[in-house]
Amino acid sequence: MKIDRLNRRILIQLQQDAAQSLDEIARKVRSTKTPVWARIRKMREAGVIGRQVAILNPEQLGFHACFFVLVRTSEHDTAWQQQFLKVLNERPEILEAHRLAGDIDYILKVRVANAREYDAFYQALISGVKVFNVTALLSMEEIKNETALPIDPN
Repeated sequence: MKIDRLNRRILIQLQQDAAQSLDEIARKVRSTKTPVWARIRKMREAGVIGRQVAILNPEQLGFHACFFVLVRTSEHDTAWQQQFLKVLNERPEILEAHRLAGDIDYILKVRVANAREYDAFYQALISGVKVFNVTALLSMEEIKNETALPIDPN
């Protein structure tokens, strides 16, 4: 799908606040409601726009501890990978999981209330799948957390 200037401006508006009305978005991108709606629909159908969610404040909801969990494994076969993926998908504490290049195989972003809850998560992880090494890094302060991609409006 071609992402032209108007599409980019629509995407910027949606990233800022997807709850805006079509009228608001159309006004801000200097268009009208019908073409804006049609473009949003086409971008959804093409997979440019995924699911729309509310971004919650974890601290306000009691999730005070953010851990980055580095996982090294000596297993790389398909069966192990499938079991690891199964374990990851069963753990709602895991907000992000990435397979990496380099010395560390995976990094997980985990949100829990405290260290005791992290330990319960850790115990569940290592009992669910064999890993070589797990290192947990506690985030002391979140300095930046953006969800918007740096789309050039022009």
